[in-house]
This record gives sequence, C-alpha cells and structure tokens, in this order.
Amino acid sequence: MDDYVYASWDRDTYDPIGKPEIATQDRLLQLFHDELGYSYLGNLEPLENKNVRTEDLYRWLCKANPRRTELAAKALDKFVKELQDFQTSQIAAANERVYELLKYGVPVEPEPGAAPVNIYLIDWITAHNNDFYVAEEVTVIENAKKRLDLVVYVNGIAIAVIELKRSVNFVEEGIRQNITNQRKQWIPRFFATVQFCMAANDTQGLRHGTTGTPQKHYYEWKNDPKATDPISVAIAEHIEQWPRNLDRQVYSMFQKNRFIDLLHNFIVFKGGIKMVPRYNQFFGIKAAEDRMERQEGGIIWHTQGSGKTLTMVYLARWILANIDGSRVLLVTDRDELDEQIERYFRSAGESIVRTQSCADLIQRLNQYEDSLLCSLVHKFGRKSAHNTTEFDYDKSYERYIGEVKASLPPDFKAKGNIFVFVDECHRTQSGKLNKAMKVIMPNAVFVGFTGTPLLVKDKPMSMETFGDFIHKYQHKQAVEDGVILDMKYTPRDVPQEITSPEKIDQYFDVKTKSLTARAKARLAQGWATLQKMYSSRARLSRIAADIMFDFEVKPRLSEGDGNALLVADSVYSACQYYQIFQQAGFKKCAIITSFEPHKGNLRTDSVDVDGGEDTESFFKYQTYMDMLGGKTVEDFEAEVKDAFVNRPDEMKLLIVVDKLLTGFDAPPCTYLYIDKSMQDHGLFQAVCRVNRIDDRTDDDGVNHGESKDFGYIVDYKQLFSPLCEAMETYAGNAFSGYNEEDVEGVLGDFAQKSKERFLEVLESLDAFCERVPMPQGEIEFTKYFCGEGEYGGQKMDEYSQLRGRLYSLVSALVRAFADFSECMDDLGYSESVREEYRKRIVRYDNLKKTIMIASGDALDLKVYAPAMRHLIDTYIDAGDSKELTSLDDFTLLDFVAQQGERLVRGVPGGQESAAATIEGNIGRQIVERQLINPKYYEQLSAILQDLADERKHGAEDYQKLLERYKEIAKRVVRPEEDERYPESIRMNAPLRALYDNTGCDEHKALALDEATRRSLQHGWRSDPTKTRRVKKALWGILRDEVEVEHVFGIIEQQEEY
Repeated sequence: MDDYVYASWDRDTYDPIGKPEIATQDRLLQLFHDELGYSYLGNLEPLENKNVRTEDLYRWLCKANPRRTELAAKALDKFVKELQDFQTSQIAAANERVYELLKYGVPVEPEPGAAPVNIYLIDWITAHNNDFYVAEEVTVIENAKKRLDLVVYVNGIAIAVIELKRSVNFVEEGIRQNITNQRKQWIPRFFATVQFCMAANDTQGLRHGTTGTPQKHYYEWKNDPKATDPISVAIAEHIEQWPRNLDRQVYSMFQKNRFIDLLHNFIVFKGGIKMVPRYNQFFGIKAAEDRMERQEGGIIWHTQGSGKTLTMVYLARWILANIDGSRVLLVTDRDELDEQIERYFRSAGESIVRTQSCADLIQRLNQYEDSLLCSLVHKFGRKSAHNTTEFDYDKSYERYIGEVKASLPPDFKAKGNIFVFVDECHRTQSGKLNKAMKVIMPNAVFVGFTGTPLLVKDKPMSMETFGDFIHKYQHKQAVEDGVILDMKYTPRDVPQEITSPEKIDQYFDVKTKSLTARAKARLAQGWATLQKMYSSRARLSRIAADIMFDFEVKPRLSEGDGNALLVADSVYSACQYYQIFQQAGFKKCAIITSFEPHKGNLRTDSVDVDGGEDTESFFKYQTYMDMLGGKTVEDFEAEVKDAFVNRPDEMKLLIVVDKLLTGFDAPPCTYLYIDKSMQDHGLFQAVCRVNRIDDRTDDDGVNHGESKDFGYIVDYKQLFSPLCEAMETYAGNAFSGYNEEDVEGVLGDFAQKSKERFLEVLESLDAFCERVPMPQGEIEFTKYFCGEGEYGGQKMDEYSQLRGRLYSLVSALVRAFADFSECMDDLGYSESVREEYRKRIVRYDNLKKTIMIASGDALDLKVYAPAMRHLIDTYIDAGDSKELTSLDDFTLLDFVAQQGERLVRGVPGGQESAAATIEGNIGRQIVERQLINPKYYEQLSAILQDLADERKHGAEDYQKLLERYKEIAKRVVRPEEDERYPESIRMNAPLRALYDNTGCDEHKALALDEATRRSLQHGWRSDPTKTRRVKKALWGILRDEVEVEHVFGIIEQQEEY
C-alpha cells in the first residue's frame, strides 16, 4: 500500500497560523515517506485495526528466515496467541512480556521435544533489514472506538503512537489523549505492543513517553549539538537547515538506526513501571559508548534529579552486552546510596550482587561468576556524623583501602574486563579510592558519576582520577526541560526580641497581611500556642513556631499533600527541635541522623538529680529513646522514610543533620528549612531534595502532586548573603567554590519568581478562554467546554480534555496567587491592583465550578479537593458568592430536581443553560455505565439525543422537558425499577445485563448467570486458565465463539462476579 500520492515534501512551504492538525499530519507523513524511507499504509479509518498486522509480520519473518518458514509461522501464532490471552487488567504485564519477546525472540520448538529456537521479530543488528511503516487515522475498536492520528509499525507490529494537535492547542491535550486511550474503558489491548507514546504540535514540538507514563513525565526530545557518534552527526547534518523544530525532532527519533537503538537498548521495566530515556540520558550513553570501547574513563555530570541512576543502568547494560568479558562494579560511600542502587538495579531486572565486606568483594573479583557488583566504602568510626571533618573522611577511606589490601590472597588477580562506576565522584576522596582500586584492578576503567558541579579546586584531581567530562546535563537545562522543578529561595530573619504581647500581635499582623479575614480568624484560634513559644527567648523555639505557622497557611503543607525537611546544625539541636515540636502538639515529625543511642556511651556522664539540665549526651539519648518507642533505629527509620515518601500527611517534617541530604528522593517534599551553615556540595545536594516532580495519584484518581509547582528553600542562616549579589550571580558565599556557569539558575528570588509564575499562568488562562465565542456568558462557556447534545465517543472525550485543561489552569492560577500575594507589598503593588487580580481569580474560580457542575465532573470529583478549598479560603476569599451545590450524598436525580427548579424560576439565560447542563450530566452517567450494560444504556443515549434535538428546535415545553429529564435520569440510576424486566431478572444487575444483551431471553440469561457463577474462581479476570474456564461454561450454552466473547466482555464488567 505504498501508492499514496504525495506533494513533494517541502520544508519551506507557507505555514499559515492556526492551520488544522491534518496539515501537520500530512506534512509528517511526507517526512516519514520521503526523508525517513517508511512505507505508507494509508488511511486506516474504515478498518478495524489490531496492534499486529499478521500478513506484514509473516512476510517479514519469512524474509528473515527463508529456510525456516515453518518456524516463522509457529512464532507468529505463538506471539499472536500470547497477545490474545492477556486481559484488560493485565496490560502492564502484557507490555513487559511483549517487550521480552521483541528483544529476545519467540522461543519455538522445531519439533516436539526439541530444544527451542528463538525467532526474532525485529532485526536488532541491521536496522535497515526491518520493514518500517506509518499509517494515519488508525481506527481501533475494543471497549470503545478510538481513532489514532499516526501509528508507526516495525515489521507489522505497532510500536509507536503519535497524537497531533493544532499549533493553537496545547500539546498536553495529546498527552492526555494517549493516557486516556490506555484506560480499560477504551483501547488498552492495542498498547500491549506499543513502546513509545507521543504527542506533538508545531508550537511546542514533540513530547514522548511510553505506556503508563504520567503526564508530568512526557518530555521533549532534543538533539545534542555536541554529540559525536556517527549516527548523531549524520542526523544533525541532515536536519540542520530545517526550520520546524517538530520535523527535526521526528526525524531525530525515527531515523531507522536511532529508532532501533532506542527500542533495543533504552527501554527498562523498573518494578513494573516502564521507562524510556530522556534525551540527556540517551546522549550521555552515546557519548560514553565510544569511550568504553576505547577503554577510557571519564565523568558523567547529570544534575540532581535528572535520572542519574537510570543512566547507570543503561550504561552497565550496554557494557555487559557489547564488550567481551566485561564486568561492572559500582562503588558508593553511603549506605543509603548502596541500598538505593541495589534496589534500583534489581527492580530494573538486573542481577546485581551487593558485597557484604571487603573480603567478599575481593573473593568475587577473583572469580568470573558475578558480572554486576556494588560495594560500599565503609565509614569506620563515624558514629557522630555531625562532627565529621575532612580528616575523618580521609581516615575512613584509608581504613577501607587498608582492609581491601589486607584481604588480598597471594594469587589474587581481578578477573575480566572491569569497569568501575564511582557514584558521587565529586568528593575529594575519590582520588585516594582510585589509587587503591588501581592496585587491585590495574586495568580497570573508571567512570565517575555526579549530580553536583565539581568544585574549582577539585576539578584537576577529578580529571586526573577519571578523565575529562563524558557528558554534562546541568541544573538549568533540567529545569527548562521540566525534568526537575525550579526552586524559590527565601531568607528569613526570625525576630529575636518580640516578647511583649504588643510586639507579638504586631508580628502576627505582619505575617497574616496577605491572608483573608476568614484565614486570619482561623489562625488566631491557634495563635495562643505560638504566643507562648514566642515569649520564650530561645531562637530554636521561634524558628519552630515559624515552621508551624507555614504548616497552617502554606497549601501543600496545610493539607498534607507535601511535607518538609529541617536541617539542624547538630544532633543536639535536632533533638531540641524535636522536643519543641512535640511540646507544641506538632506530633507528626521525627529525627533521622547518624546518632544511635547506647547506654554505654553515658558511663562518664553525670545527671543533675536536683532538677538541673541534663548533659548533652543524656538529652540526646533520652530524646531518641522516647521517639523510638522500643523500636530499633533501623526499623524506625525505615517506617518514617516510607511514611514521608508515600504518606506525607502522616509524616510532615523530618529533622536531619547530614543524613538524607544525598540520594534521598521524596517527591512530596516541598519545603527545605535550613538552620545550619552549609556550602558547595552539601548545600547543592540539600536544596535539590525539594526539586523532584511529584506525580502521586491515589486509588480514586486524585492527583496529589499537581499542586507542587516549585521547591521552596527557607534559609535561617542567610547562606546566600549579601542577598542582592546572591540573586544576581546565583552564587554568593554559599556556592563560591563553583564556576558561576555551573550553578546558574539553581536559586532565584522568591518574589520575582512568584510574580513571573502568576502572570504566566494568568496569561495562559486568558489565552485559553479567548477561544470561547462572545459574549462569553455562561451559555457560551458551557457549550464550549461541555458540548451540546454529544453524549459519547471521540467528541465527548475531546470536551473532557478541554475541561481538564481549564481545571488545571485555574488550580495553577490559585496556587500562583497564593505565593504572589505574599510578595505584592514588597514589589510595590497597590491595594487596588491586588483587588483587581483577586476579582479576576474569583471569576475564573466561579467559571470552574460552573463547568464542573454543567459537565457532571463535580458529581464524581467534588467541586474541590480540600487543598484547593483551603487555598481559596486563605488567600482569595470569594466574598458572598453562593455555593453552587453541595455535593455530599448528591445523586443525579437530586441534581435534575435542583436544576429543574432553576428552569421554572426563569433565571435569565437559565432555561437554556440549565437544560444543557442536565443533558450533559445525564449523558456522562450513561457513558460511564455503558460497559456494564451496553444495550440498555445505548437505548437511553438515543432517547437523550432525541430529547436534545427537540429542545434545540423548541419543540418541547420546558415543564414537560423537565419531566422527561427526570424519567431518563431515573432509568439511568435506578434500572431495577424498570417494569419491562421479568421479576426473576429485575433486581440483579448481572441478570439485567445478560437479559438485555442476549435478545431479552429470560431463560438464557438465567442459564448464563448460573453457568458463570459455577465456573468462577478467585482471580479469574487476570488468570488466563481461569478465564478459559468461564468461556468454556458460556460455550456450553451459546455455541458461538463470537457470542461467547461478546457475553464474556459484559460479564467482566459486573462487580457482582
């Protein structure tokens, strides 16, 4: 089907603004054909397409195995059968299994009992031996009917899906479309073979992810202008003069050699989660490959949070697969990093051995068995980490090196071609470690990995130890790419002398100036505790009170979606902080340091029994014993860290000194409070604890990470003084050891960034709503975001995506205003300007509520998550605006009755708007229930469509219209009251579904229900053997394979089964 008539692909063709997406689609099809050499399969909209085009795959298998065509046929049958056996609920497992078959081949027996032979479905050695295809408008029918813009096939297997949007639409709409298509209500089975999911438009370019990738982790693909491998150079030269970024990106990813490389070497399953590379990881590996082949080391600097550990996985896999006799040893100097690396590699499917001691390491290096090892540089004598000095670190390395040398047997020789990965190689001790390792492994290749810039004074040693930089990906690049979050810096000077009641009240007024009267009243109730703390002269108490104040008013902290780290200057200070928080009733906090309480350490301590203060050692010991509650330090820390990462509402604050400031990833962590003198590496790594993207979604689909727009640094030590100079250079005293360009953009002025963020989001929302037709009243907005009379299929999904974008933008605007409002006085804004902005936000907030009600979204999602309600109450105060509806225990029938009253009252514009709102809500409920009983809800959908048409033509009196709405709504939510059902069927949902979808045959429905219940076993939906048992029972009654599949699909949707 390669006879498509093309206009010659002209990269300089006139490009009109706002052109439809089909124009972009046609241009990309021509690019795939003319420039990339892909065959065009045509417009596949009329066909019912699968993810494997069996004829194309069989033809290629025979071409690749000309003397084994019978094995090719067996491999095809086995591959297709495995795909068919997977159920909708198993798509993640299916995707992993399919990738395994793609990468390693399909094992088939030439004859019964013979050793299996792997038949490869893709030629991984020579890319051009494969058949590459592209198709457009690919219709797929599973649980619903969907049409995919572009699908890329390799040898007849669907490998990539591209959703396109107009240049005036956000590319995020295409991302959400990809994610929606994978859900069980749509076409999840098709994605079992798909390796790349992409979305694109001409303004934002190409975003890529894979199956199961959350929206926040779809990243832009960029070319690296410094790449020197032959494929990258050829690609760069070919596309250098192309004006459109999207065209350059598509060519760069789908150039045949590059695309096969991405598929073969850069797909990882980590604990069931599928991951594909960001461009920095891909080009980092490409830069390293040539070095590794030449047995040359170097340094890979990929900034904190940009996926450095995954880069290690990619490189280790490549080395082991491509260099003969290779072995990889990963060396870290912290126990938590050692654990993290072992856990990461294991979850990525790599067999790694974590050595238990120096002797164990030596023994394993002296053998060939283990190809992947990790080892910890033991920090001996470091029980008091807060007192650790450079000398202590040196002594630890020297002791480690001494133990390693002492463990060497006389005949020792490290076996194999060894590559040593040194994590956090920026530490000055890496030179000593390297020298020791060279004694043990004189021919090893050393690769240093770091997430922080190298200090100017350390660069010569690092270069001497490892070689020069292999690849760089700096902090500023990662922020621009959305890989990590930008950070806002706020220096705070906690007043020391505010002990009088008048000054305390004055301080309260200053702190709450940006808040609403309602928020002030709420905070005033809890101010008594803080007053007592401020009456104390202790500095730590005042800082603690300041932090607790943030937990009352900052949205991420107050509602439990985010949490914080407090860095104390010593274990003793950490314990003091802990006691202060406990006494103030702030219980959800804990200390994590290197301190371990041992009674033996108190032998020489004296305790004042006359009521004086305990010694420092006794105070630390007693504080820890109270906190641990009988648990070991290890168990307590594991529980606390798990809660902090996964349940931030249960563990709000961790007090640390050194621990957790390196290698601890906690996406909910939003605030870092610093009360410790820090600089350079330690400070850089510490501030990066709050820059991780948070994409947590709970079982109900509520996104708890969306509200994290920035990481916040609160500095009580004035580390970046003088402030003005620090904000200009992003360095100041704190980063004085770095080259300025290496730390550019790490921190920025809180006030300026808050202003920029607010104005940016407001402009985006204004532009988004400009598309709504004038006069932009309630009716126009409702029609634009909810449609008019469309109750299913592609169109309804498009409206849903539009609304999702609106909700997201309004929520982002409210969050941005919360930060901005605190800075408006400092930035010189008048009260009148503040009020004008507030009114605009209130208008958008009311619009969001209206659309949620009109669409029916509010019936499921509630009007607001608690965090958003808190934000509005605290910073915006919508005045006397009425509550549109209370959604607790709110049913569809209640809604119709309420809106019906609005109809009757004749509110201006109310009849038309409320009628469309009711139809939208009923239509949504029909669509959501349709899979449970297709026939029943199809009939109701048709009735609702007819009623909508009558309303549009004015053929129905509104009072009668309301009664008919009520009747349809009643049938939607209470089908058991439908009198047309026989008595034996009516009260049972599965029986109703079987009755409606098998010709309204009462006896057949009862027989199918009984057969189903007899055949069901626990876990039947996800177990192919148990699934076949159910289908066999259905076959005994239906005797028709198509009918069996149809009825089984309905049975799968019944919760009662």
